[in-house]
Amino acid sequence: MTYDVYGVGNALVDIQARVSDETLNDLRFGKGLMTLVDEETQRKVLSAIDGVDVSRCAGGSAANTIVGIADFGGKAAYAGKVSDDAIGKFFLEDMRRLGVQIEVPPGAGDSGTCVILITPDAQRTMLTHLGVSSTLGPDDINEEDIKQAKYVYVEGYLFGSPDNRAAALKAIELAKKNDVKVAFTVSDPFLIQHHRDEFLELIEGPVDLLFCNLEEGRALTTMTDPIDCASEIHRHAENVALTLGPDGSILMHEGQAIPIESADVKAIDTTGAGDMYAAGVLYGITNGLTWKQAGHLASQAAGRIVSQLGARMERKFTPEELEALRK
Repeated sequence: MTYDVYGVGNALVDIQARVSDETLNDLRFGKGLMTLVDEETQRKVLSAIDGVDVSRCAGGSAANTIVGIADFGGKAAYAGKVSDDAIGKFFLEDMRRLGVQIEVPPGAGDSGTCVILITPDAQRTMLTHLGVSSTLGPDDINEEDIKQAKYVYVEGYLFGSPDNRAAALKAIELAKKNDVKVAFTVSDPFLIQHHRDEFLELIEGPVDLLFCNLEEGRALTTMTDPIDCASEIHRHAENVALTLGPDGSILMHEGQAIPIESADVKAIDTTGAGDMYAAGVLYGITNGLTWKQAGHLASQAAGRIVSQLGARMERKFTPEELEALRK
């Protein structure tokens, strides 16, 4: 079987809940940030939202992107580690139900979770307990699946763990060995503080397509203007996708800047918007769309995500909608 994209990233079950600002203040976490927490802290958070309606789904940044590709009708495989517990079984069942190939052997311990607290201003505060997800290593990367992929997609969050980092670099190495293109997402500005030189080395080397938002682009380049940031990154990476939130995005391809308008929607939850944007671009360029068409799909898909609760697209694109993008 051939794949459009082989993703590598954390395997987490997302638990989403709407909360008040007071609840978030009581928990004493910074609004809008992603914080790594230990098992005990995560249990306290879950206790604090006991009785609140929650939704759950297989998640993690790259996993969300892979699910998005599958939702568009694309073919995808994923490397992410869970244990043989109830959370892990839920993750695998959820991914496989969507047609995603995932065959990583289970690890020992608790599967990872990400509690997403959504406040009335649509900001999401993520509290992540990685669990065995942090033990995904190079031996878990399947070269045969990579050989059959058009792109390997790697999330920057993996560089926070030695085993995960080794898995990410192994996937990139095998992709280059087998003439498979590499897409990389920076994931979060805080990662650049610790891994800027390594990220720049990847951008200047094996990465064929870089995803980042404006804050991350500024941190990478030390520039301010969006076009300047995108152009500077494009001097080293063949393709760039720089997202600008409500101001749309910029794609860089073959030396040209392609401006993409944002979707005209009311945002209620920004969880997964960047992940779905990446899904739209990756699905588009691996399924015959031009870069501009892929950008429009990505923008519209991200718009659907921010106008609902959670990182899964409730209203999926119809074959007719996808075909209309080609015109």
